[in-house]
Amino acid sequence: MAQDGEADERGPGRRPTLVSASVPTLAARIEQRAVVLVEGASDRHALETLAMRRGMDLNDGGIAIVAMGGASNIGRFLEVLGPHGRDLAVAGLFDAAEVGDIQRGLERAGFGQHVHPAEMESLGFYMCVEDLEDELIRHLGVDSVQRVIHAQGESASLRTFQRQPAQHGRTSEQQLRRFMGTRSGRKIRYGRLLVEALDLDHVPRPLDGVLTHISTTH
Repeated sequence: MAQDGEADERGPGRRPTLVSASVPTLAARIEQRAVVLVEGASDRHALETLAMRRGMDLNDGGIAIVAMGGASNIGRFLEVLGPHGRDLAVAGLFDAAEVGDIQRGLERAGFGQHVHPAEMESLGFYMCVEDLEDELIRHLGVDSVQRVIHAQGESASLRTFQRQPAQHGRTSEQQLRRFMGTRSGRKIRYGRLLVEALDLDHVPRPLDGVLTHISTTH
């Protein structure tokens, strides 16, 4: 999922953004009774937008949505917030590529032994097939996403991007997903805008699931 300031396409050599060693201190300062852990700022903004559209008051509900700065940091958050720490209600949203980090973090923090990916939803951790942008693009469809981009005055930028040699052979969905990662802040902005464009009766399952879980388990 998107990291704060991430601008380039994801690649095999990309390392997760590291947060400071004060993560336990930061996590301990969370005042809410329940926490949704997400990888980056675009995920946080998207979930906050969806909650607002659904009439959920996160503050009144005692729910915090926290961007960890990378899935590899989940262990440190769960140590403080989970069963061996403050024992808050904790849920999470993550990419399929990060399932190993999530699995190890849950096991080490006392959520169970040998946590299988199929069991993670029962613990409140929901997996995107690829990432947040992929989920939103597939649910909205190419035409709807392009209309959102047009409304932002970026149709010409999108066409220029699609003509690049690296985009040849990619599907329209793949091109749109890549386009959103080519400029700092773009993923955050379009994460919010695409959620605003969703039909609330047709919300990507991971986003729907994690908000429903955290709102009903604390």
